Amino acid sequence: MDLKSVELQLALQCAPLITGVRISNMLMIDSTDESAMRVILKHSGISYFKLAAKNGKTAFLLFRRRHIEDYLKNSESLDILKRAGYEEFSFGKVLLKFKNRYEAYINNQEKQFPHEMGLLLGYPIDDVRGFIEQGGCGYLYSGYWKVYRNVPLKKKMFEDFEKAKESIIQLLAEDIDMRLILEIYKEEPQQIAV
Repeated sequence: MDLKSVELQLALQCAPLITGVRISNMLMIDSTDESAMRVILKHSGISYFKLAAKNGKTAFLLFRRRHIEDYLKNSESLDILKRAGYEEFSFGKVLLKFKNRYEAYINNQEKQFPHEMGLLLGYPIDDVRGFIEQGGCGYLYSGYWKVYRNVPLKKKMFEDFEKAKESIIQLLAEDIDMRLILEIYKEEPQQIAV
């Protein structure tokens, strides 16, 4: 398989989202592959938002809109966003403010990383809060993110993410087109964990 293919990058970076065990994922691809990504994701039930482009790479937030909107409406999520300086909480306004903060950080215009990214990536709120409050220190376990509470549950989640990756890569190895894989999981998504 071509390691640079968008399909493989989607499998490697976003399998938990594709299979429905996560509400969102970050995707980093070569900027020249943006149109291919758009074609693949069309009618998939997965939305995307361009966060930033630098050095020939583009970062996207991929998400299942209804699920991420519900997650961000949680009072604890809103509290974290308020503490990070957000004043408007519609999903579009949150995305735009985060994009501006993220771009400022990667362009060295801002020294503080926008840790509310954990919310946009659907990380458990207790871990996002723990990371922010403890400055990334004092975590109990590290996997897809730093864990501050309920390690057994988070380890199980990480195992599920790895299984999702293995499943999607296996399907690609069997020459099943990513658009068909997306269609399969659009019809029968697994239970989403946050």
